[in-house]
Amino acid sequence: MIEGRGPSPYFVLALARRLPDTSLTIALASGDREHFGWGVDRHIQADIFDAINQNTRATGNWGKGKAPKIPTWPRPKPLKKPVKDGGEKKAGKRVSVAEIYKRFTGRR
Repeated sequence: MIEGRGPSPYFVLALARRLPDTSLTIALASGDREHFGWGVDRHIQADIFDAINQNTRATGNWGKGKAPKIPTWPRPKPLKKPVKDGGEKKAGKRVSVAEIYKRFTGRR
């Protein structure tokens, strides 16, 4: 809201809270662009895929020590080590609107 014009901050906040979990804004707040499209449903589907593969590996009729290594479904990786010199923020920390804007525009 600039000089009293534009939508109220409450309205903007209400719109931001209604964004789907697969949106780019939520992805950037979660970590990075690789989280884009990864909503709760996609995480659950990847977990089911991995569980089916583990069950197949555990119950298969393999020879002794011959069970195949079945790769897990590739997932976006969370931020592990934060950079202390003002770079990336820790995973789970709040991200400011200015930081999200910088990530959207590619400016660093």
